[in-house]
Amino acid sequence: MNIQDLKEYMQQQNKEQVKFAFADIDAVLRGKVISKQKFLDTLEQGIGFCDVVFGWDSNDQAYDHVKLTGWHTGYPDKTADIDLSTFRKIPWQNDLIFFLADFSRDNVPACSRTLLKKVQAACKEMGFRAEFAQEFEWFNFKETPQTLEQKQFTSIEPLTPGMFGYSILRTSMQDEFYFDLIKQLNGFNIPIEGIHTETGPGVYEAAIAHDEVLNAADKATLFKTAVKEIAYKHGIMASFMAKWNEKLPGCSGHVHQSLWTTDNKQNLFYDEADPNKMSETMKHYLAGLLHCLPHVLPMYAPTINSYKRLVEGAWAPTTITWGIENRTTAFRIINPSHKSTRIELRVPGSDSNPYLAMAASLASGLYGIKHKLPLTIPATEGNGYLQKENGVLPSSLLEATKQMHQSALAKELLGEEFVEHFAETRLWEHRQFAKHVTDWELKRYFEII
Repeated sequence: MNIQDLKEYMQQQNKEQVKFAFADIDAVLRGKVISKQKFLDTLEQGIGFCDVVFGWDSNDQAYDHVKLTGWHTGYPDKTADIDLSTFRKIPWQNDLIFFLADFSRDNVPACSRTLLKKVQAACKEMGFRAEFAQEFEWFNFKETPQTLEQKQFTSIEPLTPGMFGYSILRTSMQDEFYFDLIKQLNGFNIPIEGIHTETGPGVYEAAIAHDEVLNAADKATLFKTAVKEIAYKHGIMASFMAKWNEKLPGCSGHVHQSLWTTDNKQNLFYDEADPNKMSETMKHYLAGLLHCLPHVLPMYAPTINSYKRLVEGAWAPTTITWGIENRTTAFRIINPSHKSTRIELRVPGSDSNPYLAMAASLASGLYGIKHKLPLTIPATEGNGYLQKENGVLPSSLLEATKQMHQSALAKELLGEEFVEHFAETRLWEHRQFAKHVTDWELKRYFEII
C-alpha cells in the first residue's frame, strides 16, 4: 500500500486515528495512537520519539551505564520511520489501523528491528533469501494485572489444571478464548499453522507460518502482544516468561530457519544426494551457528529468568550440540523434504526478542558460509545433555553477558555499538536482581542462620 492508496483507504473507511509501535531492546512494544493528519504529515520526514525508550528497562527504570542515551544526553527525540509495508488492522480494536516503525534513519544501535534489517541486507548481498519462523509456548492464567498485584504474585491460578499436552479436552474448557486466538491472530496478519496445549497447567503452543526473516520477526513480536491483548478480552493473563515455576516446564521460543534462492523456489539447505539431505551450504551455516552460539547467547536468553529454563531434562538445551530430529540438542535438523528442510534453534525462550534472536542466528549462519566453516561437531544420537565435549552453555545471564561483552566475534557479527549497549543493559538486569532479597533467602536464612 503506497501513500496515495493509504490516503484513499482512510478517507473511504472514515479512519481518523492510526496506531504505531516499535520494539525496544526487550521487544516490549512502545507506541502511540495519532491522528490521521499527524500520521500523513510524518510519512516523509518521520516522527520524533523520545529516545528514553532505549534508555530504560522493561520496568521503565533508567539504565546507569549506557552511552547511547541518558541524563547526560537530555533524552532527545530520535526519528522513527513508520513502515507502510507493515499495514494491519487490529480486529479486536474496531479495525484500528496499525503499523510498525523503527529507527533505521538515525541508525540507532539499540533498535533491534534496525539491526535485523542490516543482517537481512547482508544476507541478500550474499544471494540468499532467509526464511524464518518462530513458535512460542506460553502460560495462561485466571488473573488480571490487578489481582496479581493484590496477591503479590503468589498463589497464581493457571487457566486449567494438570499436565495435559496435546489435549483436545482441555482447550474445550476455554474454547471461546482458544478459537478467538486463531481468528483474531489470522485477522491481524499473523497466520497460525497450529495451536495446541503443551504439558503444564494452562500452557499453549502456537507455530507462526514462515516468512522472509524481517516479516517473520515482525509477526513474532506482534504475536506476543496480540495474545496478551486478546487474553485480556477474556479475563485471562498470558505470560511469556521463560520459567514461571521451578516445578513446571519452561516456555520456548524456537526459531526455524533456512536459506532459499532469491526467487524463493529452491531451498538451499536441501541436498537429495546427501545421507542426511543436508547441503554444503546448510552444513556451513550450521557450523556458524554452533561456533557463534556462546558469543551471542544473551540474544537468545536475555533475562535472569531465561537461565532457569536452560537446565538438563527440561526440554531445553544445555550443550553445544546438533542432531537429526533430536529435541535434546541446541540445533535440531528437520529434513523430511525439499520444502520443509530447515534448522530449528531450540535455545531461545519465549522471553526472547524475535528481532535479536533472528539477527543473531542469521548473522551466525552467514558467518559460517562466508568462512566456509567445516561441520566438525558430529551429530548427537541419543541424549544431548550428556554430550558436553564440545562445550556447555553459560548458566547465568551474568556469565553469558560477560562473554558476549568481551567477544570480538560478537562485535564483528553485530557491530561494536550494539554489543556495547546491549551488554550494558544485560549487566544492569543482573545488578537489579543481585540486590533484591528473595523469598527463598528469607525462608532459608531468616531464622536458622
